[in-house]
Amino acid sequence: MNQDVLDLARLQFALTAGGHFLFVALTLGLVTVVAALQTRATVSGKPQDARMVRFWGQLYVINYAVGIVTGLVMEFQFGMAWSGLTHEAGNILGASLAVETIVAFFVESTFLGLWIFGWHRLNRWAHLAAIWIVALTAYLSAYWILVSNGFLNHPVGYSSENGGLVLDDPVAVLTNPSALLAFGHVLAGALLTAGFFMAGVSAYHLFRRSPEWEFFGRSLRIGVFVSAPALLAAAVFGGIQFAALTTFQPMKSAVFSGKAAEIARLQAELSAEFGPGDYVPSEAWTRGGGLVMLISFALMMYLCFAGVILACFKTVVFRFRLWHLVLMAAVPLPYLAMIGGWVFRESGRQPWVVYGLLKTEDAVSDLSPGTMRLSLTVFTTVFALLALLNAWLLARHARRGPVESGLGHDERPGRDGREPDGSGRGDGSGQGSGPKRDGSGQGRGPRPDGSDRKDGPPPSDPADALPAPRY
Repeated sequence: MNQDVLDLARLQFALTAGGHFLFVALTLGLVTVVAALQTRATVSGKPQDARMVRFWGQLYVINYAVGIVTGLVMEFQFGMAWSGLTHEAGNILGASLAVETIVAFFVESTFLGLWIFGWHRLNRWAHLAAIWIVALTAYLSAYWILVSNGFLNHPVGYSSENGGLVLDDPVAVLTNPSALLAFGHVLAGALLTAGFFMAGVSAYHLFRRSPEWEFFGRSLRIGVFVSAPALLAAAVFGGIQFAALTTFQPMKSAVFSGKAAEIARLQAELSAEFGPGDYVPSEAWTRGGGLVMLISFALMMYLCFAGVILACFKTVVFRFRLWHLVLMAAVPLPYLAMIGGWVFRESGRQPWVVYGLLKTEDAVSDLSPGTMRLSLTVFTTVFALLALLNAWLLARHARRGPVESGLGHDERPGRDGREPDGSGRGDGSGQGSGPKRDGSGQGRGPRPDGSDRKDGPPPSDPADALPAPRY
């Protein structure tokens, strides 16, 4: 195998799979939050709750739509560059990936379409059921992907026939500890990502003294209070996985810990079992990924614990602008932690693509270096453009605020959108359910003391009118 082809194929997979993973993290977390918000809106019937569903749901749909395209691009590069893996382990990986495709592209996408276009058409409980089905199928999609990844890291439930791997024990594959622990860790990390994202967007509007200060005050508190338990859950699952490395992948554990004697012993054992070769993964990537993950986690831990305390005080939520800046700057931290953990998980099992069974050099397709360079250029360019498009769309809609959200807009004649009860019977733009805008674009909502301000200039700083309404 040409070493250039192998290196280029690994780089291409790292960029495309890692990039797609970041989309998935926010999608999984936001759909859970949106489903919970819609549950509250459906039960309470409060306009503010319905507006929150529409605003955060709009951001979720944007991230989901672009993320689907990145997933398709990743599948194309996977099939082109790693034919050896599909020939060797396709009988096992193919089943879980096929089920994931059915769940993600048929069930999840179908019910997401019902949720998007079912505003004002479906019964409010049916509409609520649709978003929960979307959330549950998103979890199932992540689970089936991690079943495949778990087999790569800790192969179980297989047998060898005619030089290939075949499925021997489906239950063992589905209950693989490597997959189940990673599943819990990813779900917790996704909620953590969504919590930091919500807090950061809300802090941006509070820092700018948005007229929607009540809306984003509540959203900031939700983001903070979601992040803290999610962080603890991610730490628990991550700690259990790290402890299991001494059994599943002892070389990765030794390299990360820097135990030279243990590395030498394992190298000798693996050479005796599998033949001459270098069985030590890259120390730079393995330790570097692990350290990025741990440092990011430590920073988030301090921010979460401090945030839980600060969010209990309304004055701090609305007026502590330094905290708002910190929350905005902290939005990338969950992404750094998740990508660092992913690099640690994948690079640390090298030189194996299926641990102990198939080497990475034997899994790559027989391509020329020129073809691989062209592929890397094309796929990386497409992914970069999709990432920039997603960031621009998210920033654009997040900056506009809930008034400009188009999700759930009622375009039927004679509807003014004054029935937001959580089932989608609002106008989607938030009109009639919050601070309105006059010709100058300034807010004309109710005062914090409950009185209705009909005329006169708005206050220069909405936070000056504290105490805020109860929420």
